[in-house]
Amino acid sequence: MSKLKQMTVFMYVVQLGSITKAAEKLDVSKSVVSQHLKQLESELAVTLLKRTTRKQILTTAGEHFYQQCCTMHELAEQAWQDAQQLQLTPQGLIKITAPHALMDHLVLPALHEVFHAYPDVQLELISHDGRSDLMQEGIDIAIRVGESKTSNLKQKRIGDFRDVLCGSVATINNHQADIAALEVENIRYVANHWQEKSIHHSFSCKNSRGDKSGSNRNGSPRFELNFKTHHKANTLPTCLSMLEQGFGVGIIPDFIFAKHKHTLAELLPDHQLDKVNVYALHSYQAAVPIGVTMAIKAIAKRLG
Repeated sequence: MSKLKQMTVFMYVVQLGSITKAAEKLDVSKSVVSQHLKQLESELAVTLLKRTTRKQILTTAGEHFYQQCCTMHELAEQAWQDAQQLQLTPQGLIKITAPHALMDHLVLPALHEVFHAYPDVQLELISHDGRSDLMQEGIDIAIRVGESKTSNLKQKRIGDFRDVLCGSVATINNHQADIAALEVENIRYVANHWQEKSIHHSFSCKNSRGDKSGSNRNGSPRFELNFKTHHKANTLPTCLSMLEQGFGVGIIPDFIFAKHKHTLAELLPDHQLDKVNVYALHSYQAAVPIGVTMAIKAIAKRLG
């Protein structure tokens, strides 16, 4: 650091033509400037500047050194400008991970909407239902379902959705008698890979608001269902396809169900599962890059 400071002082002395003007520019005393010059020439063991009371003349070594000081200063200025520009216009690589259920139907459309006008932005998207290490894997944003454990990551709730317990229209029609009798737990269940062998769902009535006691405000109790996994799929698209083709019933997010109402139907249309919170996480502690901020806002808007 001292070398860079000495080079900067020397550059201004040459550019401005005197120690006095350099001191004014740097907002330090003349003695400080003189000390830097003296120390610089001592450490280099080279005379850079010949000075009299009225003028100063660069030596050959001083001229060459001055040009390199100017180059260093220009590079430093450019580095500052480039860093500040990144906070004005999104550019460069943005690495984002999200669960399979959210990536294609939520994250990807949001990113296209916000970044299609910024060709210098490069996206690297990772569909992953696990908990990636953001620091180790160089991930800028992680979109996660449910709140994460306390860590050094910044996390913000950006919205919510509901899962919908559904099956093909034919499957639901074939089990109308079971549904009417609320004996639906023997229907084959198509599980996502993250679900356990035993499946538990808790519902509330759509026309009422549940309270913490487990009953909704009109006095009706919550409705509980338990299933045993019969089929399992390792990706949401596969699970969705199995539901549409009549393999059984299972859950998919409401924003995906809404696009497939011509092929899917709710098992219990008068009941609903609880909302699931969605969070955006990042590891930036100070100024967050503009691209990261824009991406999170766009995903939150899409989720909303």
